[in-house]
Amino acid sequence: MTDQATRLHDLLLDSDDISDFLDELVVATAGSLAGPAGEVWCAILLVRPKRPATVAASDPRARALDEVQYDFAEGPCLTAAREDRLVYLTDTHEESRWPAYCKAAADAGVRSALGVPLDLGGEAAAALNVYSDRPHAFPADTMEIVQRHALAMSTTMRLAVRLTRHQEVEADLRAVLTSRTSIDLAAGILMGRHHCSQQKAVEMLRNASNRRNVKLRDLAAELVRSVGAGEAATHFDD
Repeated sequence: MTDQATRLHDLLLDSDDISDFLDELVVATAGSLAGPAGEVWCAILLVRPKRPATVAASDPRARALDEVQYDFAEGPCLTAAREDRLVYLTDTHEESRWPAYCKAAADAGVRSALGVPLDLGGEAAAALNVYSDRPHAFPADTMEIVQRHALAMSTTMRLAVRLTRHQEVEADLRAVLTSRTSIDLAAGILMGRHHCSQQKAVEMLRNASNRRNVKLRDLAAELVRSVGAGEAATHFDD
């Protein structure tokens, strides 16, 4: 593992959450490119089925420039992510591709842009977006630096995407377990009240859920909350 990749992984481990990590990552990348390339802004975009999303930005302007691409459904960084290839826009004043985007970007002070795909191993399509206020800001040597950043970033981004997915799965699991607990408790209340089996109690809950057009977990939680505050107002009799 390269020293740069090691630093990126350390940054991930030291971050409070993935969003903070990604923001720090693009800020560091923009800082390393500033100077000969002029003022540089960086962002990371993820392609999603409904609408792409900017998951990190070194500057609000980078996020706004990404949004311009999403609005027009075109641009160098979207093309890089979707087609998995490096895309270089050398000058927004001269570029013939993506005319609507180029005009909007030029109006925002962007003269050149670079989209570098991130290899997430099939987890998602993504790109590192680099914007500059100077035309022809990314000659071959600067482009190599950006590509090295993107290569190291790809490995860490794969981990970030997987961690995010695991967090979502964990949250879903907690929700399922909470719902299951409420349903089990509600069934137990009905079993004691009606001297019936668990299967019969759950059936009563389902019937009441259908009659009232209320989700089963919400109805169960309502019954559980009602215990201790007098007789439950909801009727579960067939």
